[in-house]
Amino acid sequence: MTEQTDTRKLPVELGQVVITSNLYNQLEAAHTPAEILREIASLILRHQRGDWGDVHPEDTGANDQALEDGTRLLSVYPLFDFKVWIITEADRGVTTVLLPEDY
Repeated sequence: MTEQTDTRKLPVELGQVVITSNLYNQLEAAHTPAEILREIASLILRHQRGDWGDVHPEDTGANDQALEDGTRLLSVYPLFDFKVWIITEADRGVTTVLLPEDY
């Protein structure tokens, strides 16, 4: 049996992925860089697949529409003891992982 590679395009183009220094510094106080990277990578993949996490139902609809019309995307997830946002800009040039207060 041969293994097939899934070549389907993921719904969200991410552009450059960045994390705010405030979020990283707060995470680094209690977690290793490897833990931080693993958990953030998992959340980014969810965002990229169109799993918007814990957003308000109105934001879910706005995100689904944004896949069609190219506007900004917002996902909300728990990360360790924090709530983080992942925002992909309308031009899909940058995706930022941040704390709500960093916005």
